[in-house]
Amino acid sequence: MNQEPEVVRAPHKPLTDYYADEQERQGFVRDIFDQTAPDYDRIENLLAFGSGPWYRRQALLRAGLQPGMRVVDIGTGTGLTAREAVAIVGDGALVTGVDPSAGMLANAALPAGVSLVDGRAEAIPLPDAGFDFLSMGYALRHVGDLSTACAEFHRVLKPGGRLCLLEITRPESGTGRLLLKGYMRGVVPALATLIGKRKETAQLWRYYWDTIEHCASPASIVATLADAGFTDVRHHVETRALSVLAEYQARKPD
Repeated sequence: MNQEPEVVRAPHKPLTDYYADEQERQGFVRDIFDQTAPDYDRIENLLAFGSGPWYRRQALLRAGLQPGMRVVDIGTGTGLTAREAVAIVGDGALVTGVDPSAGMLANAALPAGVSLVDGRAEAIPLPDAGFDFLSMGYALRHVGDLSTACAEFHRVLKPGGRLCLLEITRPESGTGRLLLKGYMRGVVPALATLIGKRKETAQLWRYYWDTIEHCASPASIVATLADAGFTDVRHHVETRALSVLAEYQARKPD
């Protein structure tokens, strides 16, 4: 008998090779992003073979982002997703980025007008119902409490507002998992060691794979968004061969 997908809080089990508990996790994640921020865009471009900007923009368009919308980008990092949002909405002043890493925010290269705010997904320091669209680019796995974060996403969106969470998901096939693991946990860290400026950059990309490998199932993430009050929740997979690039799309009811 099939079980209903469960609402989840921690997006993955504690990764004790890196930290001992939730309190240590927050400090570890903040510190490693602070330390590797100068290398982040360069290595991310390598990881995505230069296709990242195009894919982010297409994903935002698929989720319903339109010119003139007010956007909040959670886990904005160096602004990779926020930049594509500005290109669509047409004005940097319409986009706000939120991130807990001072290092990432200091290295964000963004169009004029974009606002940057220090904050976590579980406690977004912004008012209720202030945005037409919420985006998150590959940061879902770094949230401590996914259920609380989804409730916050719902709170800051206007009625009728839309959501787009970009993620890398674990391939369904054993061969696909082996190939992606070898690339992300072996090839990318090795290249990061060669071309990166910070020694922690290689560790960041190994940690990335471990969060992907142990992340909650797409069905559970969909269930968590629905439990927070979102409707029209769907999991869209763009690269079907390996099931790697995924988007969670949803809408706040009118």
